[in-house]
Amino acid sequence: MSTAKSAGSTRLGRDSVSKRLGVKKFAGQTAIPGNIIVKQRGGKFLSGKGTRRGKDFTIYSIAEGVVKFTEKNLQSFNGKRRTAKVVNVLPASK
Repeated sequence: MSTAKSAGSTRLGRDSVSKRLGVKKFAGQTAIPGNIIVKQRGGKFLSGKGTRRGKDFTIYSIAEGVVKFTEKNLQSFNGKRRTAKVVNVLPASK
């Protein structure tokens, strides 16, 4: 006797659920404390003024203001240089 059904069986159907990563609040948009700005794996974006980084590398706002992205030159412990993207939440200028 066959252990599989006669109509055939599939070995597919085990795709993972998408994680919905990426930028959630873009530059120029307003953020209030607790708003998620970037969901990421690893430190692709760094947290700057008005933001903090969660244990899963999510960057969220701790201040009310406007989202701004800047770049910063970093030097690693072995002397290698890289440009990092920094996320800031700055007070809205009136």
